[in-house]
Amino acid sequence: MGATTCSVFAAFETGTAQRPFVVAQLGQSLDGRIATPSGDSKYINLCPALDHLHRIRARVDAVVVGIGTVIADDPLLTVRRVEGASPARIVLDPSGRIPPSARFLAEDGVRRLVVCRTDATVPPSAESVRMEDETSFCPRAVIARLGALGFRRILVEGGARTVSAFIDAGAIDRLHLMVAPMLMGSGRSGLDLRPISALSEAMRPVTRSYHLGEGEVLFDCDLRSRFEGGTAS
Repeated sequence: MGATTCSVFAAFETGTAQRPFVVAQLGQSLDGRIATPSGDSKYINLCPALDHLHRIRARVDAVVVGIGTVIADDPLLTVRRVEGASPARIVLDPSGRIPPSARFLAEDGVRRLVVCRTDATVPPSAESVRMEDETSFCPRAVIARLGALGFRRILVEGGARTVSAFIDAGAIDRLHLMVAPMLMGSGRSGLDLRPISALSEAMRPVTRSYHLGEGEVLFDCDLRSRFEGGTAS
């Protein structure tokens, strides 16, 4: 791991039960795509970005994904490409749709949690985190609940809808956006935030960029800090 990447992780905070530190990651093409129109996404990012993702996993207590990601990609969500322990795995699954065969549920000594409604059915191999109603599924409420369960550093890994919802809710401290040297021209967009009517409403976070190798670039965005630069004329 290079010195520049080390400085990225130096900015990771420990977090507390009342205020966990939350990082989100998203990998995309140069033109902001995360999948083709048919849903093919393996692999837009190359080895340097995948290595970085696994380094993030090794530094957090829990990784969060939406149920759409589990159903579409059946991810392992473990640490394999670098040294380090795998984090707890958490899926946001209000209706209890997770398949019992999902690799997410593999009994490997790591906690597996399903955040769901009170009436949802959860496989016995996972812990259920019951939320009272749909309004309690707002990202800030979910993070508060996970903090109370002992998770101090949390990675929101996907999919795009989940990451976008957490950003819109102001529940993300840092966004690691990894851009691959690829032009797709069509397909699914990485972020879909709430519409704005003027550029003055756009987020302009303090951002640093790092070359990961093989043409891939990491943009480390501090979503709690805004750039207050002047307007170009």
